[in-house]
Amino acid sequence: MVGNREAWETASRKHIREYEALLRQARVEALAGIEREVLGPLLSTGPDVVHLHSGHGVDDHALLRAGARSVVGVDFSEVANTSAQRRADELHASCRYVTASIPPVPLAGGCADLVYTGKGALIWIDDLPSWADEVVRILRPGGHLFVYEAHPLVPLWTWDQDEPRIRPDRSYFAPSHVNDTFPAHGAVERQRTLAAILMTISDAGLTILHAAEHPEPFWRADHVDAAAWRGRLPNTFSLLAQRETAGQ
Repeated sequence: MVGNREAWETASRKHIREYEALLRQARVEALAGIEREVLGPLLSTGPDVVHLHSGHGVDDHALLRAGARSVVGVDFSEVANTSAQRRADELHASCRYVTASIPPVPLAGGCADLVYTGKGALIWIDDLPSWADEVVRILRPGGHLFVYEAHPLVPLWTWDQDEPRIRPDRSYFAPSHVNDTFPAHGAVERQRTLAAILMTISDAGLTILHAAEHPEPFWRADHVDAAAWRGRLPNTFSLLAQRETAGQ
């Protein structure tokens, strides 16, 4: 979506304004607990990682410290990628960044042992089945897809602090909604059910090895203590899927 890309370019300018803070974060950032738990055994083998929707790229340095051999980040923001590449070069990290809308992914087939998605990635994808097909294409046989993402129910939660409520202007089954908390106005998020996400990945030919829902959000707005984040409701989900090995 052209409007989303323009909105993301505008929002990504903060990656330049906050360059030094993100550089410090890149030196020490760790993967989230569920990421370490699920990905630890895979990262210990030194995989080549493709990070789709890589954003500021800070997670890429965490992946390298956890064992990844290399990371290629793909994002549709030239602003974000330029800033991320500068940080990687300054830290002498084995990261490179490619600017492209996804799908398609402008990388050779069979180039990745692990495809990792940036947190807050699936909401920007217009064609999820084509995205899943591209994931399969760039994975080597036996390679894995890992998703750690906001739960599809999250857009429905209000940020009320006394108790959780459902927004009257949102539907779990709506195809999209305007993100009214995004730094740049006019960004439209795709809305999909969790079942639709799981089935799309399965239909692409990936075997789901792990799927779990979690109460902890991976992002919290500053100065907000929403009741929806206090453990009673799903705020994130994690998923690990595998491409068939040769001969299967």
